[in-house]
Amino acid sequence: MPVALPRALRPFRTRRYRFLAGALALSLVASGVWIVALVWQVIALGGGPSDVSLVATASASGLVLAVLLGGVAADRVPQRRLLIAVEAVRVLVVLGAVGLSADGILTVGRLTAIAFVLGVGEAFFFPAYSAILPRLLPPDQLLAANGVEGALRPIAQSAAGPAIAGAVIAAAAPSAAFAVAAIGYALGLAALLLMGPVPVERASDTGGSPLRSALRDLREGFAYMVRTRWLLATLLFAVVLVFLVVGPIEVLVPFAVREQTGAGAGGYALALTAYGAGGVVGSLVVSSRPVPRRYLTTMILLWGLGTLPFALLGLVDRLWMIAAILFLDGVTGSAAQVLWGTLLQQRVPPALLGRVSSLDFFVSLALMPVSMAVAGPVGEAVGIAPTFAVVGVLAALSAVVTLLLARLGPDELAHPLRTS
Repeated sequence: MPVALPRALRPFRTRRYRFLAGALALSLVASGVWIVALVWQVIALGGGPSDVSLVATASASGLVLAVLLGGVAADRVPQRRLLIAVEAVRVLVVLGAVGLSADGILTVGRLTAIAFVLGVGEAFFFPAYSAILPRLLPPDQLLAANGVEGALRPIAQSAAGPAIAGAVIAAAAPSAAFAVAAIGYALGLAALLLMGPVPVERASDTGGSPLRSALRDLREGFAYMVRTRWLLATLLFAVVLVFLVVGPIEVLVPFAVREQTGAGAGGYALALTAYGAGGVVGSLVVSSRPVPRRYLTTMILLWGLGTLPFALLGLVDRLWMIAAILFLDGVTGSAAQVLWGTLLQQRVPPALLGRVSSLDFFVSLALMPVSMAVAGPVGEAVGIAPTFAVVGVLAALSAVVTLLLARLGPDELAHPLRTS
């Protein structure tokens, strides 16, 4: 008799999914190492918040500028092939950073260029990943698969990766952590190569030049987004949320840790680990239970109200307090993300899923480069505490306003998600 797996683990019955999840985990660990090493490399080069803003803005710009093309590619090219290409580029680019550092010619400007290329890679990776899941798994396992991703992301990218980076930086230097990140990406590439081919349902092609076909595909995805009320409302809310929250978290939290608690790279890694632990809790709780009947309302409130503790982040002087704030945000943010991924995969037509996933990235992250660019200068001008106080309150208010204006209740009640 086959062993009955818990709901959250049922996708692992599928061999190709096991390799995909392994590749994702390795890639996320590598990204977590890279993020911490990048910040501390900028600081080691004498940079401050504005320099970290510059590098983070480059990464975000690469993501936003390329994500629409990534979505079209995810609907037209075998998704596994895209994932393999992205991992190969990541390996080469991060090894380039190692080489530049070894030669003593690594600068903030060159780190900015590298960060931009990695952002472009991410723009192709996650639309392809989102589009490949329904090819591997039945609909009633998508919530569990998104829960796995939601748990892997904080465990790997926000906990294991930063912890490894902190240890390596303390023992050696940020450049050594870059080498570890390259190894992680290479192992992820190996897992994808071992995965085997996956069937793909390409977008219909009615002829014409590749450029014209790509533009037509984008128009179809955009038209679907505009006429789909729940999708448009959620993405507009995400624009506001990302602008308010992402820049301060990515740019100012490392300096809050250093200036308010006296900790270094290890302390920052610990704070990110707490965020990761919260993400694991949120993801596993949501993926192990039926989807809430009012899933849209729950999702938006989790995202918005989960930011309220950030209003206190600039006022505390203990590392465990910063870690606790990040833990709470990890719980609510990851829980909401699991619901969102399941919602897209069940309610968006499969032939449009890659494009809609890329539009999700593009629209919701459209202001992320701006958020990254202004966070450092604003933090330097008015201080970390006032910046986070405004962020926490305004983000929570934006969730309430979205629900009042969009009136999503009838739609979510009329279209329950499958989780049996």
